[in-house]
Amino acid sequence: MSSIEDIRKARIKKLKAIEAAGFSAYPNQVKRTHTSETALKEFSKLFRQKKEVILVGRIISLREHGGLAFINIKDESGKIQAMLKKDRLGEKGYRFFLDNFDIGDFIEIKGILFKTKRGEKTIEVWSYKMTAKSLLPLPEKWHGLTDIEERYRKRHLDLLFNPEVKERFVLRSKVITEIRSFLEKEGFLEVETPILQPLYGGASAKPFKTHLNALDINLYLRISPELYLKRLLVGGFEKVYEIGKCFRNEGIDKAHNPDFTMLEFYWAYSDYKELMKFTEKFISSIIKKITGRTKISYQGKTIDFSCPWPRIEYSNIIRKYAKIDIDEMGLEGLKKQAQKMGLSVKGGKAEIIDEIYKKMCRPKISNPVFLIQYPASAFPLAKPLDDNTAKSASFQLVAAGFELVKAFSEMNNPILQRERFKEQEKIFKQGFEEAQPMDEDFIEALEYGMPPASGFGMGIDRLTALITNSHSLREIILFPIMKPR
Repeated sequence: MSSIEDIRKARIKKLKAIEAAGFSAYPNQVKRTHTSETALKEFSKLFRQKKEVILVGRIISLREHGGLAFINIKDESGKIQAMLKKDRLGEKGYRFFLDNFDIGDFIEIKGILFKTKRGEKTIEVWSYKMTAKSLLPLPEKWHGLTDIEERYRKRHLDLLFNPEVKERFVLRSKVITEIRSFLEKEGFLEVETPILQPLYGGASAKPFKTHLNALDINLYLRISPELYLKRLLVGGFEKVYEIGKCFRNEGIDKAHNPDFTMLEFYWAYSDYKELMKFTEKFISSIIKKITGRTKISYQGKTIDFSCPWPRIEYSNIIRKYAKIDIDEMGLEGLKKQAQKMGLSVKGGKAEIIDEIYKKMCRPKISNPVFLIQYPASAFPLAKPLDDNTAKSASFQLVAAGFELVKAFSEMNNPILQRERFKEQEKIFKQGFEEAQPMDEDFIEALEYGMPPASGFGMGIDRLTALITNSHSLREIILFPIMKPR
């Protein structure tokens, strides 16, 4: 069996033969009158009229029988069979094709449509042209490949051989289109905020750091657009949203990737309770638009997004599954409980509770649930409840073990916001590296006055993973980060 390098050398030899014959193996211009799909749909008319068609695509199979050669070519719309006849092309033209064209090459063919004796719709080739010579052979055993990492590393081949993978990314695009359509109908304006930021903020996460040579300053890749979007509320906008990449220097697992796509929107003069109703309408509408129903299958379970969804206090879900009363237990007691479970005890009370929740509670939530009223210290940018300042006016939407949405009534009291940032600085010094830094510029913006508002953050990757029944975010991120070999 020839090695890959032997095959590559042989194909380079064919490339040179094509060029020596006066043809380009990579021409600038390509003609096409029909896709494979439209040629097959219009077959009856084209066949009846004996109308010439020009098709382009990749050769995915090639077989010779006497003075005939049959190939299948594939474009984005599908595939079609083509027949090359020695009698039609002449000995020289027929032989040139067989000697120099391989499976994997891109080709332009011109001819007329007919049906073979077996009834297969086929194009009889009158002329052909190389449009891109492939130097590496397409792998023969790619379909059904069990090495998942290899699929992610060579996504181009994964897409080429696994139609269901390509369909996931088509659905992902539709999800984003439907999100935009829904929000714009509700009066939200799409905006863009900086990805490179002089100070990271808006979430609890470790950032990626970089350097801008032109100004000789350090910058961070944003972990969230939140603090800039809220500046827009100060500036007079009332409904704004952004869809874009965020970056967090954290672990990689089925629900996390260092770079991911986030939707955030901010809605002046609304609160977290109103936002929960809006979220039900928003998410269920997206799912129904994409799938045609509100029930989806995810990893062997049926997840029902029919509204309304339960509202459960965060403290109650922990009491139910972890048997801990977080309202009564102090920091040291929580640390002891977390250590028994083998969990991190870095940070303050809210951070330790979150570790317990992620291990004991979140995996047990299947159908969508709003977990409401988190500890005030858990969300430093959220307003406290009017009747219980130890808790925040907040919620998370959880389904199938995924945290899909984090949202709350936004803090617009600059004095209290400064105190929250100071608390974050304190736990950072205690070793919790994901704490949020003091942002004096943002506090100054709040001091000019920000209207009451609610804010919403959702990982588009997670929602898409649910809709496409993908076990990991890597399945619906085209080119996930991989460890070098």
